[in-house]
Amino acid sequence: MFPQVLPTYNRTEIAFVRGEGPYLFAEDGKRYLDFGAGIAVNAFGHAHPVLVAALTEQAHKLWHTSNLYRVPGQESLAKRLTEVTFADTCFFTNSGVEACELAWKMARRYQFVSGHPERFRIICFEGAFHGRTMAAIAAGGNVKYLEGFGPKVEGFDSIAPGDLKAVEAAIGPETAAVLIEPIQGEGGVRVMTPDYMRGLRKLCDEHGILLILDEVQTGVGRTGKLFAHEWAGITPDIMPIAKAIGGGFPVGALLATAEAAKGMTAGTHGSTYGGNPLAMAVANAALALVLEPQFIPLVAAIANYLQQQLGQLLADHPTVFEEVRGQGLLLGLKLKVPNTEFVTAARHEGLLVVGAGDNVVRLLPPLIINETHVREAVTKLAAAATSFEPKAKTDAA
Repeated sequence: MFPQVLPTYNRTEIAFVRGEGPYLFAEDGKRYLDFGAGIAVNAFGHAHPVLVAALTEQAHKLWHTSNLYRVPGQESLAKRLTEVTFADTCFFTNSGVEACELAWKMARRYQFVSGHPERFRIICFEGAFHGRTMAAIAAGGNVKYLEGFGPKVEGFDSIAPGDLKAVEAAIGPETAAVLIEPIQGEGGVRVMTPDYMRGLRKLCDEHGILLILDEVQTGVGRTGKLFAHEWAGITPDIMPIAKAIGGGFPVGALLATAEAAKGMTAGTHGSTYGGNPLAMAVANAALALVLEPQFIPLVAAIANYLQQQLGQLLADHPTVFEEVRGQGLLLGLKLKVPNTEFVTAARHEGLLVVGAGDNVVRLLPPLIINETHVREAVTKLAAAATSFEPKAKTDAA
């Protein structure tokens, strides 16, 4: 490890030098099937020719001007996003957590200009993850992330998910919004049921508060819909997105209705780099790929195939796997062995997966995988599981 790099990650001693489709190649030449996709970022695999062409073409023209001027790429991307979603307006950022920060500001500002300056608190949920800024770790509520950083940022009330009566009880005179991930990724791939999501929408409407859906990980085709909230047949008031929208290039966005955004006037928010020409060129190309008529149906079909194969994997290795969670190509394997050790075992087999809370490993492959890639991944998962079985049998005895 290099001491000059701040040691905030427990990095694996592998450096990748090249990517092609769903594969990564390390310095030593070893090939890995990437079912982590940069934590759900590389939705189109590595070095997708359409994205490479878009970035290269723009790089020869213009990189940065700032938001003091019109950025045509922002205008075209915002038009596309508002045409295919609930939103009336967009703000572009560099990351998901920046989009989340704006979501919380927007919700508070909405209540302020609506005559309710006392409404600033946001109801959040245990097991959530919204990023690593001071406000984001307060919203997530994970004690491990909060420790040592002084007083928790005020205004976030965390409750257990799944109980609508608990949400209603938590709504008070200072509540501005409810913030939830349709599927908790970092928290262990916990899926919020359609009934629960519809219930949250109803509660927000009844109490005059906003519904914020964090679709940073679940959005842009990942679950087999353009956005995960579509499974419940609802729409949010505010929605931060990122990850897949840039296909690997750092891009985030905040989508909102005109009503929710009415307090965000000139000077209330800004970003130096957000929505720069390079990011917009790639994001426009990425969204065009997702909106091709067959793209999302193919994601749904390959996701169904993967889930079928994982069902057999669980049946073959009952001492290692407990259950499959998730939706689309955001899946989690709940384990009976330590997930950190399983991630390592899978990597030794040439498969990259990502850990999550509740002793889960996430499978977040690029959305462009096919059945051959699924079979290869399941074979590698089975090989990794086999390495635990003598130990599991011994422990059981």
